[in-house]
Amino acid sequence: MAARKSSLQNRRRPKPSVERDAVFLNVPYDDRFENLLLAYIAGISAFGFVPRATLEIPFSQRRLERIISLIASSQYSVHDLSRVELDRSAPRTPRFNMPFELGLTVGIGNSKHAWIVCETERHRIKKSLSDLDGTDVYIHDGTVRGVFRELGNAFVRNRRQPNVEQMMQIYRIIRSKFASTLRAAGARDPFNARVFRDLCVLASAAADELVI
Repeated sequence: MAARKSSLQNRRRPKPSVERDAVFLNVPYDDRFENLLLAYIAGISAFGFVPRATLEIPFSQRRLERIISLIASSQYSVHDLSRVELDRSAPRTPRFNMPFELGLTVGIGNSKHAWIVCETERHRIKKSLSDLDGTDVYIHDGTVRGVFRELGNAFVRNRRQPNVEQMMQIYRIIRSKFASTLRAAGARDPFNARVFRDLCVLASAAADELVI
């Protein structure tokens, strides 16, 4: 009876309100993806959006519930499914977090939420995730400029329309301050809550100056 009551309480839990212009960023957290993470932060900020990521989740909170809440409260989400190969460390495994979070996004079924899928290699997703066949996938070729090009295609109807060169300028600004941002946070990489927040603040300020 207690279990049934708990289940009913969960069903009645109010849905999180959607944060206008928030973009949930679902990307690999590894050293090889560092440049593309900065590119996504720069590009998303250039469009006037606010990047969000699981990096922000405090350790004290239940992670899966917080991920679902973060996705549901964002207006958009970008899912990069580039990491399908086996990693180098034993036991060698593929990375399942990105497709898992895409599945959560689709499963939430929020009509106010729009999601896009990005990949490095053309046609590979037909093999790695065939259930998405028929969905437009944005191929960025694993390059910074490719990320900017595909974000421009994905958000072509957005009010603010930065071009690739403007996004590159924002990228160069946060890249130039990247080392000092890491030092200030006592971190070694950008996959850190404080570093992610500080880079987003830098990118937003640069975007407000460079993009009309």
